[in-house]
Amino acid sequence: MAKTALITGASSGLGAEYARQLAAKGAHLVLVARDRDALDRLAKGLRATYGVEVEVLAADLLNPRQRARVEERLADQARPIGVLVNNAGFGLPLSFESNDIDDEVAHLRLHVEVPMRLTHAALGAMLARGHGRILNVASVAAFIPRSTYGACKGWLVSFSRWANGRYAPRGVTVTAVCPGYTHTRFHERMGLAPGKEGIPDALWLDARDVVAASLRDAARGIAVSVPSLRYKILVALARFAPPSVAARVGERGR
Repeated sequence: MAKTALITGASSGLGAEYARQLAAKGAHLVLVARDRDALDRLAKGLRATYGVEVEVLAADLLNPRQRARVEERLADQARPIGVLVNNAGFGLPLSFESNDIDDEVAHLRLHVEVPMRLTHAALGAMLARGHGRILNVASVAAFIPRSTYGACKGWLVSFSRWANGRYAPRGVTVTAVCPGYTHTRFHERMGLAPGKEGIPDALWLDARDVVAASLRDAARGIAVSVPSLRYKILVALARFAPPSVAARVGERGR
């Protein structure tokens, strides 16, 4: 039987691209997001194009009861999940002092609590079988001060590094995926039109390239995947930048 991959935030952007590329490799899919109609449209196209089984699981991951259904699916030994992609997320303006604190708490929960819970739910079954892959979609913002978004992604990178070292010897790899600016609807949903980010064209990545690079790195058991050479260089330089300079870099775009 082909592996089954569960992808959160699968209705658009990187999540939908993970679905397409994994389906092209023959993986069956469980697609998770709030928008059932969008998931149904994607699932129909994937079934027709790749001939794989696609299960739709509409859920708001910040709702404990709905999230529990996803956790139960991950832990189901009778229908094993071989790949988990924790991709669900959203962005907020960088002005923490002006943001609604409840929005900030929801942001923290979706980027930290939810992938932690889903990883925990998946690990038991994966370790029992002796194999599995978990990809946690983080960001290069994890390495550059960038309000609470960078802080959340920093946690995800640190956790993934530890988890990969801990569980890879038992057959389960954990990879933090750290793309830079990527052409998806993420920025559009924040009210920003294309080309209005103030980011040079050379720093924009294509979602297909990001996903392909991260899947290759995950297959190699790499703990932190930074797609594209230019962002690898940027991350390396960020380690030596004074905090004030790094903070100014982090203020670019939204």
